[in-house]
Amino acid sequence: MSFDFDAAVQAPFRMQPGLRRLAPGALQLTPAVDPHRGVSRHLREKLAVLGCFRDQALLCQPGFDPGPALAVLAAQAAAEHPQAITLQDGQWRAPGLGWALDEMLRPLAIGRDWPEVGSLLAQIAPQWRRAVLLSLALAEDFAILDGASGTLPWLAVALPSMWAPESKIGRHFSEVHAPVADNAALLAAAPQLIRLVTGPDRFERFVWTLTSHPRLHAHPQRVDPARWAPGLDDDQLAAQTWWRTERQTFIPLPAGAAAVPQAVFTLKIEATPLARALQGPAQAARLHAALASMSAAVLAYRGLSAVQPGLLRWLARQAAGDPTAAP
Repeated sequence: MSFDFDAAVQAPFRMQPGLRRLAPGALQLTPAVDPHRGVSRHLREKLAVLGCFRDQALLCQPGFDPGPALAVLAAQAAAEHPQAITLQDGQWRAPGLGWALDEMLRPLAIGRDWPEVGSLLAQIAPQWRRAVLLSLALAEDFAILDGASGTLPWLAVALPSMWAPESKIGRHFSEVHAPVADNAALLAAAPQLIRLVTGPDRFERFVWTLTSHPRLHAHPQRVDPARWAPGLDDDQLAAQTWWRTERQTFIPLPAGAAAVPQAVFTLKIEATPLARALQGPAQAARLHAALASMSAAVLAYRGLSAVQPGLLRWLARQAAGDPTAAP
């Protein structure tokens, strides 16, 4: 399922959990290579990140075993998208990539596509190869939430949104979200949220922002801190603005699969030019209302303080159906 605009974009804007249960059979994962839609940006950017910055993307606390959670994730992927992942005779196979891992975690070519995937798998430490194969075969990034401690003991996050995965490893849910502006409701709900998402049901939530950063990979060390150039008129500002969204879901481990309750946390990032992301005046009006209602703290946290007035003017013209508004 794609980003749910109407569910996610609300006014007044509030930082809140926004969890909703997934219907039985609802998809939680997305193939990175699709025979109908081609190769996603996610695969290309993940290859670049994992080739250059894997120490900031692949993180595990000493002594933690991600094996049970990875097995559940792989089984979910195989059930949803067998063209992306199959589990066969001890092998983990990614048909869309043309690569597999045998029982000894050795890379095996099963096609002629994506030789760079095989090169990367060969460079990666064996204990990370299954995680990397899943990461490249699917558009989502992943983390494991430990229900007993409320911490994130394992992450495979190549496409973060202005946060550094290496600063979150081993941290409690509350610590992870401590920098978020207006986070009181989110932090107050933390114990209940952890119990819910590591329980038997599956959940999803949506997050969005506006940014000048066009790439999916947005580690703070590799994003221009200047953001938008000064002196842009409203149309120029909108033309340099991207609609950045996350769909987050939780895949709980079955009871007994691990020593303590756990869930795989999935994150799917999308970044679309703002004008192309809005589907008509009604969505422009809805986004205008949400942006206009953001607190000063949220605007500062998201880097939107200086550009809010210009974006509001542009969105108001779009909402009114102004034919002079740049599409």
